[in-house]
Amino acid sequence: MRKKKVLFVCIHNSARSQMAEAWMNRLCGDRFEAESAGLEPGTLNPLVVAVMKEVGIDISGKATRSVFDVLKAGTLFSHVVTVCDESSAEACPLFPGPAKRVHLSFTDPSRIEGTEEQKLARVRVIRDSIREAVDAFCRQEPA
Repeated sequence: MRKKKVLFVCIHNSARSQMAEAWMNRLCGDRFEAESAGLEPGTLNPLVVAVMKEVGIDISGKATRSVFDVLKAGTLFSHVVTVCDESSAEACPLFPGPAKRVHLSFTDPSRIEGTEEQKLARVRVIRDSIREAVDAFCRQEPA
């Protein structure tokens, strides 16, 4: 059986889309193959790397990617999932093509303020919310 390709997109590809990609490949990688990209690729958020490592997922070696590089590669995706935060009026990038579009809104970890432990606690909540959303996606979408 051929896996469906899913692209997770956000602004910097440094946190939310990276977590979503990792969760999908972990939770339903037998049916879906996830990738991620951003409009303005940055560097991986160290808080995200830390909280993902807590659940046994190492994303420390992942590079951020541009949606433009993904477009140039010509990969066809069955789904493009944006994970930007609508409440902060983030402008999620659009991705052309025949893919089904899905939007999931998550807070941007880079905007969290407080002590290191407070930030980690909030990023854990985002991590767990992304896991729940990806798990629900996997259960709802046919292979």
